[in-house]
Amino acid sequence: MTESLTDGVTLGIYEKALVGNPLATDDDWRRFLNQVPEAGFSFVDLSVDESEERMARLGWDQRRRRMVRHCVEATETAIGGVCLSVHRRIGPGSADPAVRQRAREVMGEGLQLCHDLGAPVLQVAGYYCYYEQMNDHAEQWYTDLLLDAVPMAARLGVVMGIENVDGTDVTSIRKAMEFVKLADSPYLQVYPDLGNIAEQQLDVVTELEAGRGHMVAIHVKDVRPGEPRRVPMGEGTVDWDESFAVLAEQGWRGRMMIEMWNDDAPDSNTRSASARQFIEEHLRTAGIPVRRALF
Repeated sequence: MTESLTDGVTLGIYEKALVGNPLATDDDWRRFLNQVPEAGFSFVDLSVDESEERMARLGWDQRRRRMVRHCVEATETAIGGVCLSVHRRIGPGSADPAVRQRAREVMGEGLQLCHDLGAPVLQVAGYYCYYEQMNDHAEQWYTDLLLDAVPMAARLGVVMGIENVDGTDVTSIRKAMEFVKLADSPYLQVYPDLGNIAEQQLDVVTELEAGRGHMVAIHVKDVRPGEPRRVPMGEGTVDWDESFAVLAEQGWRGRMMIEMWNDDAPDSNTRSASARQFIEEHLRTAGIPVRRALF
C-alpha cells in the first residue's frame, strides 16, 4: 500500500536543548548530532545567534560545511533549518548605516549557509533594532532587507520564515504576514512561535488563522507572561489543545521544532525526549499524526 502523502508532522529539536556546542571536528559533530535520533527527533534546527562561536558559522569554509553535512547524513538525521537570531544584535533597522549593511551581509551569509548545509528554511527573527532606541525608519529598513533578500533566497532554493518574537517589533503572525504579502513570493513565509503568541497574550486562533497557508514550520515552547524562555513544557500558559485544534482544522502538516534551552544539563536528552512526548500526546489528541522520519 502506498503511504499517505499527508500522514503527519515531524518533530525536531533546537540545538540549545542538546549537550555541547560543536566547533571543529568530525567527532564533535557526530557526538552532538547523535543526540537527535536518540531523543526520538527527526531533525535539529541550528542557531546563528549573538555568540561569537555561532556567528563564526557564517564564515565557515566549504570544507567545514561539507564535513557537517556528511556528519548529518552519517547520523541519520537532518538539519531542518537555521535560526538567524543574530539579527537581534545586528539590527536590520539600526540607525547606524554600517550596522544595517552588516545585517544585509548576515542575511546573505545565512541563506548561503542554509543552502550549503542542505537546510531548507532560514528562520528570520522579527527584530528591527533590539538594543537601540526605536527610530522612525526601522520598520522600513527591516522591510527593505526582507524584500531585497527574496531573489537570493529564490536562487538558492531556501525559504525564509519570519518568526514572531518577544519584545515590541514583529510580535504577531498578523504583523509578519504584512511583509509576506508585500513580498508576494513563495520564498518569504512565516515561522510561527506558539510560545511567543502566548507570551504576548494574543489570541492563538486569530494568529494561526492569519498565517493559514503560509506557515513553513512552527516553533513550540512553553512560556509565562514576561518569561519567553526556559519554562518547562506544560508549566506555562500555552493552550496546546486549542493551538493544535486550529492546526488540525487547517489540515496543517509540516515540521514542528521544540525550542528548549537545557544549558548542557547532564539529563538534557531525557528532558528533550520528555518534551517530545508531551507534544506528541497533545498532537494526537488533536488528531494530528506524528511520524519519526522525514521521508
